[in-house]
Amino acid sequence: MCGHWPWKHRGSWLPGAEDGKVIEKNVDPETMLLPYLRKKLRLTGTKYGCGTGGCGACTVMISRYNPTIKRISHHAANACLIPICSLYGAAVTTIEGIGSTKTRIHPVQERIAKCHGTQCGFCTPGMVMSIYTLLRNHPEPSLEQLTDALGGNLCRCTGYRPIIDACKTFCKTSGCCQSRENGVCYLDQEINELPELEEVNKISLKLFSEEEFLPLDPTQELIFPPELMIMAEKQPQRTRIFGGDRMTWISPTTLTALLEAKFKYPQAPVVMGNTSVGPEMKLKGVFHPVIISPDGIEELNFANCSHNELTLGAGLSLTQVKYILGEVIQNLPEEKTRMYRALLKHLRTLAGSQIRNMASLGGHIVSRHLDSDLNPLLAVGNCTLNLLSKKGKRQVPLNEEFLRRSPSADLKPEEILISVKIPHSRKWEFVSGFRQAQRQQNALAVVNSGMRVFFGEGGDIIRELSISYGGVGPTTVCAKNSCRKLIGRPWNEEMLDVACRLVLDEVTLPGSAPGGRVEFKRTLIVSFLFKFYLEVLQILKRMDPVRSPGLADKYESALEDLHSGHHCSTLKYENVDSKNLPQDPIGQPIMHLSGIKHATGEAIYCDDMPTVDQELFLSFVTSSRAHAKIVSIDLSEALSLPGVVDIVTEEHLRGVNSFCILSEPEKLLRTEEVSCVGQLVCAVIAESEVQAKQAAKRVKVVYQDLQPLILTIEEAIQHNSFFEPERKLEYGNVDEAFKVVDHILEGEIHIGGQEHFYMETQSMLVVPKGEDQEIDVYVSTQFPKYIQDIVASTLKLPANKVMCHVKRVGGAFGGKTYKTGIMAAITAFAANKHGRAVRCILERGEDMLITGGRHPYLGKYKAGFMNDGRILALDMQHYSNGGASLDESLLVIEMGLLKMENAYKFPNLRCRAWACRTNLPSNTALRGFGFPQAGLITESCITEVAARCGLAPEKVRMINMYKEIDQTPYKQEINAKNLIQCWKECMDMSSYSLRKAAVEKFNSENYWKKKGLAVVPLKFPVGLGSVAAGQVVSHELRMPISNIHLRGTSTETVPNTNISGGSVVADLNGLAVKDACQTLLKRLEPIISKNPQGTWKDWAQAAFDESISLSATGYFRGYESNMSWETGEGHPFEYFVYGAACSEVEIDCLTGAHKNIRTDVVMDVGCSINPALDIGQIEGAFIQGMGLYTIEELHYSPQGVLYTRGPNQYKIPAICDIPTELHISLLPPSQSSNTLYSSKGLGESGIFLGCSMFFAIHDAVNAARQERGLFGPLKLNSPLTPEKIRMACEDKFTKMIPKDKPGSYVPWNVPI
Repeated sequence: MCGHWPWKHRGSWLPGAEDGKVIEKNVDPETMLLPYLRKKLRLTGTKYGCGTGGCGACTVMISRYNPTIKRISHHAANACLIPICSLYGAAVTTIEGIGSTKTRIHPVQERIAKCHGTQCGFCTPGMVMSIYTLLRNHPEPSLEQLTDALGGNLCRCTGYRPIIDACKTFCKTSGCCQSRENGVCYLDQEINELPELEEVNKISLKLFSEEEFLPLDPTQELIFPPELMIMAEKQPQRTRIFGGDRMTWISPTTLTALLEAKFKYPQAPVVMGNTSVGPEMKLKGVFHPVIISPDGIEELNFANCSHNELTLGAGLSLTQVKYILGEVIQNLPEEKTRMYRALLKHLRTLAGSQIRNMASLGGHIVSRHLDSDLNPLLAVGNCTLNLLSKKGKRQVPLNEEFLRRSPSADLKPEEILISVKIPHSRKWEFVSGFRQAQRQQNALAVVNSGMRVFFGEGGDIIRELSISYGGVGPTTVCAKNSCRKLIGRPWNEEMLDVACRLVLDEVTLPGSAPGGRVEFKRTLIVSFLFKFYLEVLQILKRMDPVRSPGLADKYESALEDLHSGHHCSTLKYENVDSKNLPQDPIGQPIMHLSGIKHATGEAIYCDDMPTVDQELFLSFVTSSRAHAKIVSIDLSEALSLPGVVDIVTEEHLRGVNSFCILSEPEKLLRTEEVSCVGQLVCAVIAESEVQAKQAAKRVKVVYQDLQPLILTIEEAIQHNSFFEPERKLEYGNVDEAFKVVDHILEGEIHIGGQEHFYMETQSMLVVPKGEDQEIDVYVSTQFPKYIQDIVASTLKLPANKVMCHVKRVGGAFGGKTYKTGIMAAITAFAANKHGRAVRCILERGEDMLITGGRHPYLGKYKAGFMNDGRILALDMQHYSNGGASLDESLLVIEMGLLKMENAYKFPNLRCRAWACRTNLPSNTALRGFGFPQAGLITESCITEVAARCGLAPEKVRMINMYKEIDQTPYKQEINAKNLIQCWKECMDMSSYSLRKAAVEKFNSENYWKKKGLAVVPLKFPVGLGSVAAGQVVSHELRMPISNIHLRGTSTETVPNTNISGGSVVADLNGLAVKDACQTLLKRLEPIISKNPQGTWKDWAQAAFDESISLSATGYFRGYESNMSWETGEGHPFEYFVYGAACSEVEIDCLTGAHKNIRTDVVMDVGCSINPALDIGQIEGAFIQGMGLYTIEELHYSPQGVLYTRGPNQYKIPAICDIPTELHISLLPPSQSSNTLYSSKGLGESGIFLGCSMFFAIHDAVNAARQERGLFGPLKLNSPLTPEKIRMACEDKFTKMIPKDKPGSYVPWNVPI
């Protein structure tokens, strides 16, 4: 039975829909809201980012009316997880519905654009909808509410600061961070010397003017559709059933109907928010022929607080539970609310707000995920589950048996969880929850725990004890036996010691446990227990100061949360020269020209383009083995499926199946042998995306594994598996210098890879023109010319018949060049073969599997140095993990070599570098291009030298720094004056000396929390930015910027385009634009001189009348550069970007958690064309670098399969990770150059400054180790994850845990 399905969409006019109302007669239960909006309704402002609810790009607002309480609720939700069947009677507001350039823009849209909160713009609609929904509920939100609302939204470009600035304009708050860290506020004049009065006019501290913003008027918002209210009030409650080809969706509206449906379909899951069942169906291929989804059943959506307990309906969302707990805590005595406080604390970090708004309490409990945050707490709290079926009521305890799915304690197939009964805490009963994740918020816990203890009245003898853990087994694990043995013991250190050993014996983890991090998990098991011990001890002391032992002051820090405060930032840049024309935009913080379109969802990305008539979809079949011979490929089943048109294999591409990328040919498709998991084997072409993806899963490939399987750099060295040639750079006489130094040390550091995680996945649409073999390729790429060449080669066409169009790119960072070209060539082949348009859009998991990322590095160094820290001899070896094919690996190690010395002059230097050939997807360019790895190796060496000399690292950095006019190792002259100035200003701006003393004082007073402070310089050569082409045109033609319109890049209009990367976009394109403008002005000079007061419209008309061409092509050939690897000499770079960053962190020695308290950055940007853009590039790069060096971690199986294939497993920095305080200062311009208006390209350099975080953590860990008597060399690899931090802070708990003998087990993952 199919029903009419009314819901309301707030958006632009919909064809066939009156006033936004959508009546869908044939609803497919498998259809999610996101593809329905994008493909069916053509509302493309809502973006696909991951498909699993982890990135927030698809955020929409769902509004519902509750006829019982007469209230409308608004909540943000992930459209990718919402089945359209669940939206009966709902109002769905998308980005198009709140404002557009055609009608009016909403204040949220205006402010995020004008505050420079958009760069690539792909994440912006999701950000806007999260903020908009918050403002619908709270028109004047607090900063905590804002950051909470954005916790489920990821951005890879901006670094979040400008987005927070936009949000702050809706808050009532002061500009200060409202916390004086170390007693130091950045705005205090005594400490941070603010500019003298005469300098104030030269310096700007703001990038936007709040006075210009539209006011937020809640009375002008869209009302909830009255017809939906009437429908909710008057429509009889009856079960709705929606039938699709494969699935039936049953939506009961009464409890009786729900029980009837569950009795009839006992195996059908009950779905409320689809946050558990949805991802399982998508990622694990789980299929349910029937789904039961209750709608508006009052008996599932209630809360009742009695004298002894709180009962919560199983249908309540986690957001509702959070609100209810907050109310209960306010209204009950503290001693009764300890369980509720622990639950609330976990709910604040559990997932993002969109997921919490959708997920139900009952679904969370019944799913029994191994890393559930609530179940370990509920399991220790004597909670009861109220069940109901047609046969009657039943109660089961929420205990280990239930969590283990023991048949006697589990739900019966026909039963429904109605509610959860949580008893109030008693006097002398204490409850706590603990968790540690890769990221502080919106990340699944590595380990979590719930603990409860009950003492007799006024005593410290244990009467009851419950301890449970998540993340350490297939479901929540309860340490029942350990707890039983501890009953009757006093709460003291002896009990703690016994408890730790008992729990470690009972809660066991094999060395090969899924998820890895086994020793870290074992350590957390006892670290959490210790925290609970201290917490209870502290409360007992407070309740009975006489009888209970006191807690040592130094130990109190174990119980305090990491530093937190309101985000605050300061920005400093030089004002524009007053001699400039008022309308001249050069040097002004101009908003992104597409900023408003980003914020309204009107900016068109590749997959937003309308479907072409008879369009097909292409889906790739990829290798599932890392090194194997393909024995056979069976396409028969896939070809027999409905909608499948063709499957392209290597055989079809005979003669054109390879293309020379740089110096080595690479195959497009593999059907004989594969050399990594994720290699392209064949491509399925079908009538729809769903059909193509289903058919791709039915292609049967039989493999025969080959040896050797090489995954790591160490294995490549062992098998001598390298891409030729080795690269070498030598300066001075290294061997002789080693003979005269005071000390020699040797060390090594491993740097893990990094995923690009551009928000827009690989996207392309190829359209055959139908005549003369012309073909249009619309693609998200940084290198249109390369796409044109590889497509032309594959189709055996001259390049002038292939037109590559790029309107905009939703993030790239180096990842949309060569692999993009291979996929575009295969897509073009299919389009050309069938004479029909073909679209190919990768899902997030496919994208991460196929495309590779930043090269993992192994750096080895041998340094010879004097007692004062001067390094006289340095011998280094760099190994990069290049993957299965060359790609850009050789260029990456070359750039790494040429930039490896960073800011230092090493008089005698030798560095050799190799790109290793391994059985991983080929790694490629990623922002920084080898320097973030090479620079970290050098800085690690500097840090170790400082430790060996007993000197502060900043002193060793200073003594080895370039001294003004100098020479690089490749004998290019350098003027390092601005480097030294950046360093000095950073030291001053950060109040380094004062804060260093404060950090040392903090560390002396706190045993379990430590702070670290580090400052790092930067020299980044450029010569292979960030372009503000509109500003260049405006300046050169002296024309208002509002008159200028920029079109997308196309090989049709601009042939032989350069790749956009390497921080030279502004230089190359900007100088070409300048050249074209000057050509035009020269032609127009006679016209303008005749009518100097005329307008551009007048001059253009006069030029037309006189047959003067108003079209001009500009050209800039690029900078002259040369480098001879035979002699090790050359002039490879045009100029150098200088900078310095100081970061302060706090770490939790018991869990490995860390928090960036403050970062100060000073950058030499030359003459900034657009300070807002330059500061945005610095911030975005810094946060991306912070991710590289701290939390972004790729995991591969021992068979070479990538585990981390989406935001649920791979964590990029979120809004919770950015520095509490961020201060950025642009150095005033002092040197003119032949770059565009003496500006400098900044796209890449800032990423390295993220390592100031790495070394600040290093400093904090070192402080912890020294206090524990560990004075040996400290070896820390990158990324410095919570696991590495915790295990480096060695203590009695790390020594207590069992250690597995290497070789005695097969690990879950291999460190790459």
